[in-house]
Amino acid sequence: MTDDIDDTAAPLIEHLAELRTRLIYSVLAFAVCMVACFTVAGPIFNFMAEPLSRLLIENGQEPDLIFTGLQQGFMTQIRISLFGGFVLSFPIVGYQMWRFVAPGLYRQEKNAFLPFLLASPVLFMLGAAFAFYIILPLAFDFFLSFQQFGGPGPLPGEAGGAAGTAGAEVNIQFLGTINEYLGLTMKFVIAFGLCFQLPVLLTLMGKADLVSARGLGEVRKYAVVGILVLAALVTPPDVVTQVILFAVVYGLYEISIFLVRIVERRREADLRAQGLWDDEEPEAATEPASGKDV
Repeated sequence: MTDDIDDTAAPLIEHLAELRTRLIYSVLAFAVCMVACFTVAGPIFNFMAEPLSRLLIENGQEPDLIFTGLQQGFMTQIRISLFGGFVLSFPIVGYQMWRFVAPGLYRQEKNAFLPFLLASPVLFMLGAAFAFYIILPLAFDFFLSFQQFGGPGPLPGEAGGAAGTAGAEVNIQFLGTINEYLGLTMKFVIAFGLCFQLPVLLTLMGKADLVSARGLGEVRKYAVVGILVLAALVTPPDVVTQVILFAVVYGLYEISIFLVRIVERRREADLRAQGLWDDEEPEAATEPASGKDV
């Protein structure tokens, strides 16, 4: 009995030691990238503030942002460092995860999983770039449209007096804080990056036989409602940006259906080659593909 316990404990200890090694490498990569981003936090923030500063200059305003708390400037640099460190170290962390999981996979499983591992960061960067270069300028232009620049009215002692000042427009001008602006920008970038993971998620679920192209097509009307709700929550109350986000995410949903259909056709071809496909009941025949016996 003692020998059996030792035999089962040894592989577990080896896996835990391997996991510890991969976690250490991941944490070190994140720490190095975070420190590197902290040293250039100023240029990074200038880059992230470029959509807003360009709009302010076009409106004839100074591209200024302020901080109202004594510690906000420092904490903003910390947030930039954390965000930049995560983005830069993400490929290294993903590689360490792959090195930990890959030894337990068959070659066929590795070949099936690796494209999704590579596609995920690419799609995230595409979503982030889409938010930064297209959605953010539209959103900021919408927010800045609520400014009001009224001309100076007559002084109380001049002609018109108090009556003139009562009818004058009040100046309403944007004076944003760096903390508020950074939080809003990061929210948009992360939200759109995650939305662009939809094809990867649904295709993986299709490979695991959890969803089907036919099922996704049947719930399309519910997906449309969900995407509309998502567009209303993520974007500002601006019809243009909401329509753009809806069109993009719905397009990704249709692409996901197409990719799941390709997965199902390949599964059908494999089952036909093995003589396991039943033409009379194709849906039931696909079930063994997700089991351990196939």
